[in-house]
Amino acid sequence: MTKSVCKPAAAHRALYRLMVVFALLLLIACQPASLPVVTVLDGEQVITLQTDERLLSALLIQAGITLNLHDNVLVNGKPAASLDQRIEETPLTLQIRRAVTGTLVMPQGKRQIQTSALTAGEALRLEGIQLTAGDRVDPPPASPIANQPFTLYYTPAQPLSITADGQTVQTASSMRTVGEALAEAGIPLIGLDYSLPSENEALPSDGQIRVVRVSEKIVLTQKSIPFESELVASADVPLDQTQILAPGENGLSVQRLRVRYEDGVEVSRVLEEETLVRPPKKRTLAYGTKVEIKTAVVDGVTIEYWRAVQMYATSYSPCRLGVPGLCSKATSSGKTLQKGVVALRTDLYLALRGQPLYIPGYGFATVEDVCGGCVGKPWIDLGFSDDDFQPWHNWVTVYFLTPVPAVIPYVLE
Repeated sequence: MTKSVCKPAAAHRALYRLMVVFALLLLIACQPASLPVVTVLDGEQVITLQTDERLLSALLIQAGITLNLHDNVLVNGKPAASLDQRIEETPLTLQIRRAVTGTLVMPQGKRQIQTSALTAGEALRLEGIQLTAGDRVDPPPASPIANQPFTLYYTPAQPLSITADGQTVQTASSMRTVGEALAEAGIPLIGLDYSLPSENEALPSDGQIRVVRVSEKIVLTQKSIPFESELVASADVPLDQTQILAPGENGLSVQRLRVRYEDGVEVSRVLEEETLVRPPKKRTLAYGTKVEIKTAVVDGVTIEYWRAVQMYATSYSPCRLGVPGLCSKATSSGKTLQKGVVALRTDLYLALRGQPLYIPGYGFATVEDVCGGCVGKPWIDLGFSDDDFQPWHNWVTVYFLTPVPAVIPYVLE
């Protein structure tokens, strides 16, 4: 049997391979580790660093970056807490947000600002303005800030107390007008509704707004039209009597009214149209002009008279003229004021001056004076001297004695 001579050679080859692998592993272990990569974005400039530095300020110095007062740094998309911040994240991207100049416009006025904020809302926050519900920002808070001059409008919401439909709502608004604020609060003016202050006015300084709900409706109503009366003379009717020749009749019309309600309460009615349905008919009264001479026994005295009427009698005397401190015996006719002198209102005095009368309980008299206060009813003022004065305040029958005057006042009232 022949012995193999190949076994020692195979063992040597295996040992050789192990030694090579060990040498390679040793070589790899002795190689220095690769440094972390840091990418710095500054506008359109891209800077790549391989460094084991972890301090943000040192990284910026290595990248040759100089920050201005309002510039900002984003670390992997998030604002850096401070330049002394240590960063352990890998990979690492630093973005330089350069400040841009803009104009901030507020109700108090406008001012120039510099900001590195990414959005309008962040720019306001960096200016110390905390947005609340109802504030108005233009452009909206989420809008990006452009890398060029920009204008940012900010109007803070004003507290409002809106009274409408029997309720009061507390809200806040930055709208320019009352109408816009009402619409924003879901309390719009509809139809004829109006607000106090007016919808076109600016928001009130005291924050008080009242909404008045207005409605209108058309109402048809009937209206009675009173008839007119006319007096005509009639020689067939005795003096101081009247006779109805035509009774008269009220007319009728239909009115179209526009009725306005504010908060459910009627505030006005406006006549828009009136239609005559039935015209009124005039009433005609005949007053008597027929004079009849009569006789009567009054207070035991026989008299002949042509008129007897009810009159309200008062009395006066020289020192009871109704004027404090005044005394006078003079009358309009020139006769001395004493018993037997009576006064009538001016028109009757002018027509009946000197007319003889008989008044029960007073006696015979003549019309000699004007009673200035005798208005509103048939009135006679009975004269007395101061010595025999008697107070009168009652209705009496006044007899107009013959002869009949040439001019007769047929109507005394």
